[in-house]
Amino acid sequence: MERSERPTVVIVGRPNVGKSTLFNRITGVRRAIVGNEPGITRDRIHSPAEWRGRPFELIDTGGILVGEEEEIPIQILRQAQVAIERAWHIIFVIDGRTEITGADRELARLLLQTGKPLTLAVNKVDAVSLESGIGDFYSLGIERVIPVSAEHNKGVDELLDIVTAQFPAADASEIEKKTGSGPFSKPVQVAIIGKPNAGKSTLLNRLAGAERAIVSPTPGTTRDAVDALVRRDGVEYNFVDTAGIRRKGKTKLMAEKLSVVMARRHIRLAEVVLLLIDGVEGVTALDATIAGYAHESGKPIVLVVNKWDLARSQATRREFTARLREKLKFLDYAPVEFVSALTGAGTERLFPAIQRVYQAAHRRIPTGELNRFFGSLDLERAGVPAGQRLKILYLTQASVAPPTFVLFTDRQGKLHFSFERFLVNQLRRQFDFEGTPLVIQVKARRKRARSA
Repeated sequence: MERSERPTVVIVGRPNVGKSTLFNRITGVRRAIVGNEPGITRDRIHSPAEWRGRPFELIDTGGILVGEEEEIPIQILRQAQVAIERAWHIIFVIDGRTEITGADRELARLLLQTGKPLTLAVNKVDAVSLESGIGDFYSLGIERVIPVSAEHNKGVDELLDIVTAQFPAADASEIEKKTGSGPFSKPVQVAIIGKPNAGKSTLLNRLAGAERAIVSPTPGTTRDAVDALVRRDGVEYNFVDTAGIRRKGKTKLMAEKLSVVMARRHIRLAEVVLLLIDGVEGVTALDATIAGYAHESGKPIVLVVNKWDLARSQATRREFTARLREKLKFLDYAPVEFVSALTGAGTERLFPAIQRVYQAAHRRIPTGELNRFFGSLDLERAGVPAGQRLKILYLTQASVAPPTFVLFTDRQGKLHFSFERFLVNQLRRQFDFEGTPLVIQVKARRKRARSA
């Protein structure tokens, strides 16, 4: 599977030294969760960045504790090692307000052994009094030591000048990617959503062809949103694995509460949503709640039934789809794909499905064609009582993503619900609006004032 390559900068350090704050400062986007609870970032978070015309990919890793034997710390270290292997430059972040710890020294030793370009960012140096103690940090054996305050944007410019000094400037192909034309001239932003332990991280890793997100049987392992840029048949997709979404009343830890906020934010920023359903557990009320977030945001959706290799003995696809449609009636427009993220079965079909619903969400129908279509409809089939019908003068499309249509009528009023449903179904069938919500707005035509 093809992937875009560009210089990579990896941020590493032990928990709670300010790595995510520095990541957000450099990228200018609040992608990583920031908080006082150690170990909030577990996966490695990717984001494109640029400094003085030099583009690069920035990676924020989970807090590393060398020598830990529990499952999550071990996987965090493994994630960081994968990122370090492809790094052009490593930023080792340390807390400038505390003494150097044994964990800092052990991590510094491991990083120096990699032979990669390495800069020590002594973070949280907010006052002049703290700068006087910078000399102590040279004892770690790292040649480049820069005092910074990621929170207050001090020293970050100098840090980036050093880190990107050997990076190539953006070339014509890089500029063309940003300014290209066509439906897929830019990466399609795809959010993978679903309840905890539905297999979102496993699917991300499968689609990316690499171990990008921590996979664990523990529900809620993913807290941040982890992304992977994948190029497939000439089209780029930026897959974002959102944190497992739980009802707010059950998210007691600060990190889990923030995960809900961040996940819903990534739904809003997405162009296509993959909603994962656990094929073994079936459709739950929480699945419906999560689906409602995407539907209400007007995003095109693909319903992905995961773990089908384990569930298919319990029901046929037709039976499962029928139950799915019954419980998610408001998503009757969304295509359904059956996959096993673990084995890869069916995952190849997700790429064309994403393209179809993305194109449907951006489809624009000329006004003339819309009105010829409307004139051909048998309005008696809509089942609206004659006394409750508005006289519709003409129909036009106002916008896309989601496709929004405006009905101009003879008087102010709302469409009868059965007529609106009839019209949406007919539009969807006639113009192939698969996978995307449709919005119908009603406007009364203004009457011309009579001349005196």
